[in-house]
Amino acid sequence: MGASDYLESQIINHLMRSATWGKTTARWISLHLESPYDDATGTEVSGGAYARAQLDADDANWSEEGSSPYNLGESKNLVAITFPAPSGADWGDVTATGIWDDPTAGNLLAFGNLATPVEILDGDSAPSFPIGSITVRAK
Repeated sequence: MGASDYLESQIINHLMRSATWGKTTARWISLHLESPYDDATGTEVSGGAYARAQLDADDANWSEEGSSPYNLGESKNLVAITFPAPSGADWGDVTATGIWDDPTAGNLLAFGNLATPVEILDGDSAPSFPIGSITVRAK
């Protein structure tokens, strides 16, 4: 996953200028039909009982930074991330995911494309990401 323009701006202004940035712990994972990119554009799934899945920033939810030169600055989900089951409408071909600081709007923090798009249809089981399948890298 890559960092959004919002997150990059907050980090730079916190580290290099007088601005402070308080860390919030609430995190919501989103599904997208088109990548949200750095500027939070793109098309998020909507309708059919879709809602972002909450997985807060916490040591029990995300792994510690890697210990080798090849995975430093990396964290993976330590618990499954599960969305509501689609109901009443198809969600479409999901191609990307995002991490936000709000359940419905807010600021995009990170985003990434799925290795393989997944078609999610009305009546399918609740979609989920298994443990270790979401990787956030500080690169």
